[in-house]
Amino acid sequence: MKTEKTPRVEAQMLIRKPVATVFQAFIDPEITKNFWFTKASGKLEEGSSVTWEWEMYQVSSTVFVKEILANKKISVDWDQYSTVVDFEFEALSDETTYVTIQQYGFRTTGDELLTEINNASGGFTTVLDGLKAYLEHGINLNLIADKFPKGVK
Repeated sequence: MKTEKTPRVEAQMLIRKPVATVFQAFIDPEITKNFWFTKASGKLEEGSSVTWEWEMYQVSSTVFVKEILANKKISVDWDQYSTVVDFEFEALSDETTYVTIQQYGFRTTGDELLTEINNASGGFTTVLDGLKAYLEHGINLNLIADKFPKGVK
């Protein structure tokens, strides 16, 4: 069965690093924790399930890794919305990579769907912004931790 890609969320960003470096940043949780989640049960490997944790929020999500094409694509089934998320990597030069994240297969409709799409769009944009700062400048901006600080409703 083919999954429809509409409605979908898409976020993208140019990262001034080689494609292998950018790809590895999503595969290896020791790198990813510097711009996205705080902890993971392991590296992304095709056919495996991995749990990502955001300890500051006491939240976790499990992804099943459907497909990995080295330096090109990571595709996961994400339990948070029961959707597919594709991370695609395009080398524009030896030192630049264009990353596109697409989430699709939403099962909700109406206002609930709009809320999910809005949250995912903002979330993936924040992830890519953090990735760029970390890989290009070595800075962890704490974007995910600061998105919903304690005391703010």
